[in-house]
Amino acid sequence: MLECGMLERDRQALRRQSAVLCKQLVVDELLIQSLQADDILTESMAESIMAEQTSQKRSWRLLLLLPKRGPRAFGSFCSALRETEQQHLYDLLMQSPARDGRETHIDSFQPEEEPQEKAGQLVTERTEKKRERSVDSSVPLPTQEETAAKRARTHDSMEFSLDADSPINTPVLPCTPDFYLSRCQQSYSMSSSPRGLALVISNVTFDPCAAPDLDPRKGGEVDDEVLRKVFTELDYIVTVRRDLTAQGMRTCIENFCRRPEHRTADSCVMCLLSHGVEGAVYGTDGKLLQLDWVFEAFDNAHCPFLQNKPKIFFIQACRGEEMDCGVEQIDGPTRMCSPSCEQRDAGREGQGDADSRQRGDTGRPRIKLPQRSDMICGFASLKGQRICTAAMRNTKRGSWFIQELNTALRLHARDTHLADILVQVNSRIKEREGYAPGTAHHRCKEMSEFTSSLCKDLYFFPKYQPQY
Repeated sequence: MLECGMLERDRQALRRQSAVLCKQLVVDELLIQSLQADDILTESMAESIMAEQTSQKRSWRLLLLLPKRGPRAFGSFCSALRETEQQHLYDLLMQSPARDGRETHIDSFQPEEEPQEKAGQLVTERTEKKRERSVDSSVPLPTQEETAAKRARTHDSMEFSLDADSPINTPVLPCTPDFYLSRCQQSYSMSSSPRGLALVISNVTFDPCAAPDLDPRKGGEVDDEVLRKVFTELDYIVTVRRDLTAQGMRTCIENFCRRPEHRTADSCVMCLLSHGVEGAVYGTDGKLLQLDWVFEAFDNAHCPFLQNKPKIFFIQACRGEEMDCGVEQIDGPTRMCSPSCEQRDAGREGQGDADSRQRGDTGRPRIKLPQRSDMICGFASLKGQRICTAAMRNTKRGSWFIQELNTALRLHARDTHLADILVQVNSRIKEREGYAPGTAHHRCKEMSEFTSSLCKDLYFFPKYQPQY
């Protein structure tokens, strides 16, 4: 049975730093799992913490519970901070003067006050001109948040706040040998090292003369860095290109598809981050690159080195002009809604080549492939909807879609195939909403979706290399 009470010096350290912890602590699944593994939190406690709607309220709830969870709770919490790369908070607690106090036990603890809801900033990826709120951040931490009502306004664009956690940076969890052996036969081959090449094209700054209606995508640079890190850990060779015109994107993709390394790789990844409309994304010159051309560049006819191999796409861009204001759910939780996820087949049959290319040396017909197959594409928003991009792009943390994709890959790629990971991303996106009181964007929603023509399960098998 857990001994009640925490050491006095540890309680004082938590109390002294409670305001900073409530503001900067990121309470995510990994931190909670670490405390559960040490028997500091029960399952019901973990659920009550994660049920809170804001990061600060989750922090506040955790700080209420920790002092009641025995003398080991403080040490376990500090270890969890280090495991979740919150070293600055660990150092803060270790350097606290209260750590020199007497080692006596207490039974309760209360933070000085429940924190007010504060959040990072949110911008909508729109082609219209917007007004801007300036940000003054004295501490360069991704979880630092300011009260939106206190920010000054200028005339360029409007940024809104949201109740989101920062992207986690914990290492990608490794696949076990037993799991690999149990899945490798019925899934795509994913044993090459590197697993493949990845190309990230991120348009952040647009030409004010050629594209005066396309505002800078503040926070876009966070997204491309998040993608670079996570796919590098998944054993891809990642190339990031920023601020390309439509023709520049086209040339970059053509060169990428021709790279001979695809011959020996097991897969490839293509990420496009920009302003967009349904079926296309903008170059920095305001011209459109059609997504259908992008998929065609990777199809079985134009990219033969990737035939029968999974081609993975992620599109962070608007897909229309509508904004999703959300729908009140009847007889359900107050912040949930039930949008549908639309899927469409990415493959289509192509016309055959000449007979001389269809037959091998023996004269027998070769196996024919659909012109487009083995593709999966995750979209930040639904077809035909702006969703505010409402792809809710946070100026410090990046977009909601890339945040949730990063989290899901890091925590679940070890034992979950990609289609199920994208379902998890959909579920997380569905629960989130914007926070902009007094504007049309208050409580606006986003809904992601994906399309697939994969023919097998796609596991990344992270950090596992089979021995032959």
